[in-house]
Amino acid sequence: MNMQLSKTPIGLDGIPAAETVLSHVDGERGELIIAGERVGDLAGKTGFEGVTARLWSGGTGQPVGEAAVRAALGAGRERAFARLPDLLGITRGLSIVDGFRAAIAGLRAEAGLAHEATIVGAFPVIAGALVQRVKGNDPVAPDPTASHAADTLSMMLGRKPNAREVAALDAYFVTVCDHGMNASTFTTRVVASTQADLFAAVTAGYCALTGPLHGGAPEPVLEMLDAIGSTERIKPWVDSALARGERLMGFGHRIYRVRDPRADVLKGAIERLAGDGTDLPFAGEVEAYIRDALRRKNPDRPLDTNVEFFTAILLDALKIPRQAFTPIFAVARAAGWTAHAREQQRAGRLIRPSSAYIGAMPG
Repeated sequence: MNMQLSKTPIGLDGIPAAETVLSHVDGERGELIIAGERVGDLAGKTGFEGVTARLWSGGTGQPVGEAAVRAALGAGRERAFARLPDLLGITRGLSIVDGFRAAIAGLRAEAGLAHEATIVGAFPVIAGALVQRVKGNDPVAPDPTASHAADTLSMMLGRKPNAREVAALDAYFVTVCDHGMNASTFTTRVVASTQADLFAAVTAGYCALTGPLHGGAPEPVLEMLDAIGSTERIKPWVDSALARGERLMGFGHRIYRVRDPRADVLKGAIERLAGDGTDLPFAGEVEAYIRDALRRKNPDRPLDTNVEFFTAILLDALKIPRQAFTPIFAVARAAGWTAHAREQQRAGRLIRPSSAYIGAMPG
């Protein structure tokens, strides 16, 4: 048997799969640019509707304004609420994560309406309805005049959120709305490259997001903080985990070789929310010790804090159930997915990478 060992980079690392105007990740410098702005600057000057307008403008090549996006998303949430009986019909007995997948797969094109707004508008309505069902409550009707972040929280919590809560979730939405050619975005673009519609492409993107190596990390961060429990247990717990070779959730990233720039944006959002009882001091102590321990273990290339660490703390502080963390991530990332799908469709080229065959050759 003649086995050929490949020297091809596995996982397409460092191989461009598309040209895009939407976002850029520089892992060596710890920089994320979304629609021409560094993520920290962008989060300080616009909300979700504003960044969505930028992404959709870039993806479609047709300028769209923030006010138009706000109106379209509000109307999209209303239409999704009217369709909830159909959308939730096959989700009985499923978890929030799996029920969300089943429901978004039931979305469809609506004559004369933008598919992007139908998708992005529906996501928080579906997520909120699934959360309320777990609580034994009826779905909360959306308010089309509210911001996307405010309405998402209202439907999730069953009450009107305060201004600090809205600002915190809005900052999260802006921060995670797009992130280069990540696994779910790449999946979305592959499906869109076949000229399948946006609904198929985005459903595929969400399926990729549910994997624990992509969108499933924030909940284990909270489980880690729960297991540590108190300040005096930080050192022995972390040292023991590292000695066993365990992964510390919320640290390290496939792309970033330095600190994830999104971590500081979310940390700032949490600090502004801290008056609402957020336990940032303890989490901050855990983060500081883990960073120091990782530097000691691997001084040449230590792992640093990633976006999941502060995502977990922020979403928990907002009283969003842990089982809904992945759908909430999707509520934000849907803006990027839809923009990337449109951009890929405009390119008109099928994504069809080659593979490196390492099996047996015929004699």
